[in-house]
Amino acid sequence: MTQPKKLFIKTYGCQMNVYDSERMAEAMGGQGYVQTDSPDDADMILLNTCHIREKAAEKVYSELGRYKGLKSERPDLKIGVAGCVAQAEGEEIMRRQPMVDLVVGPQSYHRLPELEAKARGGEKALDTDFPEEDKFERLKSRPKAKRGPTAFLTVQEGCDKFCAFCVVPYTRGAEVSRPADRVLTEARDLVERGVRELTLLGQNVNAYHGHDRGLAGLIRELAKIDGLERIRFTTSHPNDMDDDLIAAHGDCDKLMPYLHLPVQAGSDRILKRMNRQHTAEQYLRLIERLRAARPDLHLSGDFIVGFPEETEEDFRDTMALIEAVQYGSAFSFKYSERPGTPAAERPQVSEAEKDDRLQRLQALLTRQQRALQDAMVGRDVGVLFEKAGRLPGQMVGKSDYLHAVHVAAEGLQPGDLRPVRIVESGPNSLKGVLV
Repeated sequence: MTQPKKLFIKTYGCQMNVYDSERMAEAMGGQGYVQTDSPDDADMILLNTCHIREKAAEKVYSELGRYKGLKSERPDLKIGVAGCVAQAEGEEIMRRQPMVDLVVGPQSYHRLPELEAKARGGEKALDTDFPEEDKFERLKSRPKAKRGPTAFLTVQEGCDKFCAFCVVPYTRGAEVSRPADRVLTEARDLVERGVRELTLLGQNVNAYHGHDRGLAGLIRELAKIDGLERIRFTTSHPNDMDDDLIAAHGDCDKLMPYLHLPVQAGSDRILKRMNRQHTAEQYLRLIERLRAARPDLHLSGDFIVGFPEETEEDFRDTMALIEAVQYGSAFSFKYSERPGTPAAERPQVSEAEKDDRLQRLQALLTRQQRALQDAMVGRDVGVLFEKAGRLPGQMVGKSDYLHAVHVAAEGLQPGDLRPVRIVESGPNSLKGVLV
C-alpha cells in the first residue's frame, strides 16, 4: 500500500490565512497528502504568508533559510510559498531562494495541485494571477471529517478602500463577495460535522454584497440553520456598517455581542492622511448607534501609532478616542513602511517616538481591557467549550464576548454550550462555574 505524502503548512497572519491554509490542505489531500506537525518528515513544506507587518518578506526569507539543510538532505522535498508575500514578491522569491519550487498567490491557491505536479516534474511553478474563476468553486469540497465546535468561513475577499498604509488591495485585489447560496451550503456542511460557531471572514467583511441585503441578510439566513448557535464576523470598516447590520446586533440572538471595528487613529488630520474616509466624530457616533442597538456590546479595534507626520497632539486625539470608546480588547502597532504604499513616501516619525507612544497607548488599552474583564465577575454568560484545560477536569471555552473562560466540572465535552457564572478574573482569562 502506498504511503501518503506529508504536508507541513506554516501559517502567518490573520484568520483568513488560517482558513486559506485549511483549504490548501484539503486541496492537497486530494493529491494524496496528509498534514504533519513537523517539517522534518514532510514531503512538501508550504509557507502561507502575510505582508501586513514590518519586514514580512525578510521573515519569510529567514524561515526559508532554515529549510536549506532539509532540502540538501532530501532533494525531492518540495518547498512552496503562498499568501500575500508570494503575491507581492513573486519571481523575487525564486531569485533569492532558488530552492523554492512553487509560489502561489492568495487568489490562485485552488491551482495548488497543478503547481505541485509541475514542481514534481522538475519545473519551477509560479502563479500570482487574479483569475476570473471562483477559487472556492474550483476547490474540492471539504472532507466529511468531524470538526471542532468553531470554524472560520471566508465570505468576502479584497478591499477597495486603499488606506495609505495598507498593501491588501495590491495583494488580495478588489472586493469580491461569495454568493450567499454557496456560503450557506458550506455553513450547513460545517454544522453537520460538529461546528456550532462560525466566524465570517473578509478583509472588509461588512462590504459583503453576495446577498441582496448585504452582510445582515447573510447573517439572518445563517441564523436559521439548526445547530448553528453563534455567529461572529471580522474585519469591518466603519464606512460599511449599514443600518440593517447595526439593527442585527440588537435583534439577531445568534450574532454575538462582540465587534472588531478598526479605527486606526483618533486624529482627523491623520485619518485623512490615512485615507480612512471618515472622521473621529463619525466613528464615535457609529459606536453610539451600535451600543443603542446592543448595550452590552464589547468592542475591539486596531491602532497604528507613529503614522508619518503624526504629532503629539494627533496622538493625544487617539488616546481621547480610546477613552471615549472603552475597548474590551484591541491590537496596536507601530507604523511600518510598506513598499509601494503612499505613506511609505512621507516624512517618518522617529522610532523613539513610536516606541514611547505605543507604550502609553497599550497601557491605556490594557487598563480598559482588564476593567471590562473584571466587570464580568458575577455575571452569567454563555460559554462554548472547545478543549480540555491544563488542570484535571477543567474545560476551556469562549464566552459570548470572546473572553477565554475555564470551568472545572465533570462531564463537559468540546462543543457543549452552557450557561456559566463568572467568579474570578485573571490576567488573560475568566474562571466560571456552571449555572
